[in-house]
Amino acid sequence: MIIFLYSIIALLAVVLGITIFNAITAPMLKNAPALQSTPRVSVLVPARNEENNIGACLASLMQQDYPNFEVLVLDDNSTDKTAEIVQALAAQDPRVKLFEGAPLPASWLGKNWACHQLGEKATGEIFIFIDADTRIAPQAVTHTVSWMQHLRLGMLSAFCHQITKTLPEKLAVPVVNMLVYSYLPLWLTYHSKAPSLAAANGQWIAFTRSAYQRIGGHRSVRDQVVEDVELSRLAKRHGEKILAVSAKDEIFSRMYHSAQQVWEGYSKNLFGLMRFKAAPFFIILTLLLVIHIVPYFLVFFKPLAALALAAVAMNVIMRLILAIKFAQPLLASALLHPVGIAYTILIGLNSYRWHRTRKIKWKGRLVEVGA
Repeated sequence: MIIFLYSIIALLAVVLGITIFNAITAPMLKNAPALQSTPRVSVLVPARNEENNIGACLASLMQQDYPNFEVLVLDDNSTDKTAEIVQALAAQDPRVKLFEGAPLPASWLGKNWACHQLGEKATGEIFIFIDADTRIAPQAVTHTVSWMQHLRLGMLSAFCHQITKTLPEKLAVPVVNMLVYSYLPLWLTYHSKAPSLAAANGQWIAFTRSAYQRIGGHRSVRDQVVEDVELSRLAKRHGEKILAVSAKDEIFSRMYHSAQQVWEGYSKNLFGLMRFKAAPFFIILTLLLVIHIVPYFLVFFKPLAALALAAVAMNVIMRLILAIKFAQPLLASALLHPVGIAYTILIGLNSYRWHRTRKIKWKGRLVEVGA
């Protein structure tokens, strides 16, 4: 058992090391270099039943300091007032254009089909796909273009500053972000050619037009539930330079608003992060259990207490660093860390169960999954 605990501490040392490395060196969207030129940018917003979000999203886009951009919104067969809200804003600002989505073809997932249609209508040299639940600081488009120009990127994706209010959000959302900030040195997304070291967040993904066309756009991931990560892997396979950045203080999002939304949203996505492969998925879940939960129980065994406390301290320090650097909820992250991990593992198990049934319902649509 002592050897087992030393192994846990060794693994935690690696995870804590990556966390510290990212806290010190992670590329931040707000720290972009100087803008070199202002090519036309197309900001592309797929929207399905987003009447509670689309107005604020577009209002923040209209405040961008970038001088040369358009905003294209595709109403993906909404049954609420999404289209009416966009039409009213488009009447006030000619940069905003609304399109009605075509019927969903067989073998396509809804968001991928919406993004594909937007890509065909875009006139810019740079495409930025964003979700309707984002709120954007005035410099976000400028900083995105700046990073892409400076590093000659074909693709850039930003992990948003996540807003969490309910307890289920505070437990699960930071844990999923932890899998990025504590398990992947962000600069490796740029420096490594390995597709396994790619990462992306569908709330903010930018491509040059040429890179998007070379990788086949959303058509190439038309049936993928976790299309953002698949696009980043595909970009690396095609030799494109990519970078994942933190958008703290620049791009804000509240993805979920209730326990049900957290459960259903992550159940839709988590198994897909491992490309629907059971072995690596359960290895990750087991790793989370062993190094982030088990030490909290081992402190009650006197011969192991000192080592277990060291492991607990490493967990707490890691979450405190993440909370301070990447604006995660401080008390919930540090004090309820094992609870958040356990909750996320349960969602992961449900994700596996859902995908094995090959049918998932999301935003009123039945998603046929050929995992």
